[in-house]
Amino acid sequence: MDKKNSNNNTLVMTLLKGRTFIVLIVLLIFFSIAANNFLNMNTALLIGKHVALYGILAIGMTYVIITGGIDLSVGAIVGLAGMIAGGLLQKGLTLKMFGVTLYFSVPAVVLITVLIGALIGVINGLIITKFNVAPFIATLGMMYVARGFANIHSNGATYSDLKGYEALGNQGWGFFGSSVAGIPVGLLILVILAVIFAVLLKRTAFGWHVFAIGGNEKAAKLSGVKVDQVKILVYMISGICSAIVGIIASSQLAASHPATGESWEMNAIASAVLGGTSMAGGIGTIGGTIVGAFVIGVINDGMVMCGVSEFWQMVIKGLVIVLAVIIDQFQRNLQAKMALKARNESK
Repeated sequence: MDKKNSNNNTLVMTLLKGRTFIVLIVLLIFFSIAANNFLNMNTALLIGKHVALYGILAIGMTYVIITGGIDLSVGAIVGLAGMIAGGLLQKGLTLKMFGVTLYFSVPAVVLITVLIGALIGVINGLIITKFNVAPFIATLGMMYVARGFANIHSNGATYSDLKGYEALGNQGWGFFGSSVAGIPVGLLILVILAVIFAVLLKRTAFGWHVFAIGGNEKAAKLSGVKVDQVKILVYMISGICSAIVGIIASSQLAASHPATGESWEMNAIASAVLGGTSMAGGIGTIGGTIVGAFVIGVINDGMVMCGVSEFWQMVIKGLVIVLAVIIDQFQRNLQAKMALKARNESK
């Protein structure tokens, strides 16, 4: 009987570990039946563009959640990054004391935007580590600050038609929203970043320190891990990922609007949690997060194609997050029971 229960537990654990991929397959089958033309190439490209945005955001969020934190400012940073990039492309940077306006090339605009995202992430990390403010509160406050600055930047107006000007040498912004060999550039950027940050998380001392902090912060500190520095770097990574998403989103739309990225922090959190990242910290993979981002992308676009109202979409995504956390807790409890049983049998 014990052997039968052990086999059942092993089967359940295997299904739990592969739950995100199973859910993705089930969703694809369901929406292919419920929505017309769901599996055609145009829909696949649309989902790919959206998954790129959610996935890149979720990569940064995965690092944050593994340390036991949360970053609610990512969506607002997306909007602010887009506005900064749009403003630099259209209006340049005016230096009133010198009476000149500087215009930047597209690579320079990208670098400036990413650096600003990194700076906001560092500020989040400093507030959390140096002032001992809870991550939820610190990043919630930063969310309002970033969103406010995004609106102040243009008095709430949109920067439209972001094509640049040949005379100013700033053309080419549309590249990030275009496709190469039929594959969205945003999706290619997602793959590159996923590989980089997966290796960083699994194959470097920094990645091991990230897991150590999430597993037991006090023990990590006693073992010599520079906890504050690692946390600051983690929030900086989240800020960089958010800025990159702001660049891609504004390029896809050929416009920047202050409200871009609203509630996207929920998509990022949902992608990470669905992919197996534990809200309790200490557990998570970039690969799982990317599959989670595909689940969120399929749910979002599938519901739109099925005519589900935006309000019900919010309800369903909220339930998905809650259910994912419940399943994660169930998996952790089951793992603990199996580990305890294995120790008792070995004695």
